[in-house]
Amino acid sequence: MTEITQIPVRKPDGSETTLADHAGEVLLIVNTASKCGFTPQYADLEALQRQYQDRGFSVLGFPCNQFGGQEPGDAAEIANFCSLTYDVTFPVYAKVDVNGGDAAPLFEHLKREAPGLLGSKAIKWNFTKFLVDRNGKVVDRYAPTTSPKDIAGDIEKLL
Repeated sequence: MTEITQIPVRKPDGSETTLADHAGEVLLIVNTASKCGFTPQYADLEALQRQYQDRGFSVLGFPCNQFGGQEPGDAAEIANFCSLTYDVTFPVYAKVDVNGGDAAPLFEHLKREAPGLLGSKAIKWNFTKFLVDRNGKVVDRYAPTTSPKDIAGDIEKLL
């Protein structure tokens, strides 16, 4: 089994890192977008971050432009949008593909470990969420329509 904290990811500046800094934390990993109908979920994601961060929880955002071109900005524009519009304090990584031949290794892992409805691997839209326990096991996958507020109980169980 792949250790999720060792999968390579990219920082907004394009440099490679891993999620090792988040080892032992409960994680909610989300593919995000600035111009999506679900974009207001940033507020609820940030509320979860602030509510649970002191208990070993982090939201991790991964901007994605694969769905309707709803994340057209570069890293600086995305960071400014997240900060100024939603006062986001959780980590937002470099823009990624979540489907297709160029899909980020992290999202390939998440999709394999928590397939969607009827075993579907593909991510259907922005703001698909994956809940990961302290041991790095992908516990659940949530549809874009699932409000982050509705995930709080599942997060509580893992903390």
